Amino acid sequence: MSDKKRIQSVDILRGVTIMAMILVNTPGDWNHVYSPLLHAEWHGLTPTDLIFPYFLFIVGISIYFAYKHKTNSATTLKKITIRSLKLIGLGLFLNLFLPYIPFIVDLDSARLPGVLQRIGIVFFVTAILYLNCNWRLLLGSSVVILIGYWLFLGYAPLPNGMVPTFNRAPNNWANYIDLKILGNHMWQPDYDPEGIVSTLPAIVSCISGVLIGKLLDRDKPLKVLLITALLLLVCGYLFSAVFPINKALWSSSFVLVTSGWGTLILAIIYYFKDVKQYQFGELARAVGVNAITVYFLSSFISKCMYLIKIDDTHNLHSWIFQTFFIDSFLGLKLSSLLYALGVVLFYLLLARWMSIRKIFIKV
Repeated sequence: MSDKKRIQSVDILRGVTIMAMILVNTPGDWNHVYSPLLHAEWHGLTPTDLIFPYFLFIVGISIYFAYKHKTNSATTLKKITIRSLKLIGLGLFLNLFLPYIPFIVDLDSARLPGVLQRIGIVFFVTAILYLNCNWRLLLGSSVVILIGYWLFLGYAPLPNGMVPTFNRAPNNWANYIDLKILGNHMWQPDYDPEGIVSTLPAIVSCISGVLIGKLLDRDKPLKVLLITALLLLVCGYLFSAVFPINKALWSSSFVLVTSGWGTLILAIIYYFKDVKQYQFGELARAVGVNAITVYFLSSFISKCMYLIKIDDTHNLHSWIFQTFFIDSFLGLKLSSLLYALGVVLFYLLLARWMSIRKIFIKV
């Protein structure tokens, strides 16, 4: 789309999502965080659990508009593949890099999955599907994946003969397969939130964005967006009775509910920004047009701050937090939140500076 036709609410929601990612990923002290800013321990849904599926949802919307006039040509496939590999490569770099000699972590235990890796894989698969399928096939395949995922995780006997469960361990198909394939290369010894198996339903989160993008592309889409959001939420919460809402498993109910909330929030922003044309959200939009760059920089700098030692008891992160943010009157939780807000403000200003100077880095 040209900038004049660009749907600004999509950029704003993307920017808000990235800011929320940074907010929940960089508290001053992980031991003192308000519960809404943490993921659910297993089953359940917190505001933090909405962030990653929102981003995949927005990736799907972007795929619709970026490729709606593209053909399934070798050139298009090459560009999709290169972009996917770039995202995966950036994610692996974040996992492997050390800010000191030897500069690379022990490859025998390095984590392989990650947020950017999942985005790269999901982007690749969804873009290829979009180029080869009409909306009916996309919708039908999504339904098959969500129902099939539920039946497989919930009812297919494990190799040891045990009845599978949706609990964290040990009788869980997603964790079982991830552990068998990834071994020591997981976030936790028994599971990875961006594991192999749960990437399949994550693709549906992205496909839902493609389908919402199609709705956005029609005249006066607000009413149908609201109806779609309601249907997704109702179906998702009903589905949760048999397949609990769970981010770590990326359960089918989780896909429906998060896509429903994403559609509803997008519809609200769309109404005020694109229909009523109220002037707001420019800072968020500045982040949204450089989303991957801002997220990568925030993750890279945060990792370096945790690994750079100031003395025997402090790294750079903890030293800054304890020196400038801890206040006995405010308490540790509020101090921790203020630190995170300070980090968000820094990247907001950076994104604004990049936007003013027309610096747009595409991955």
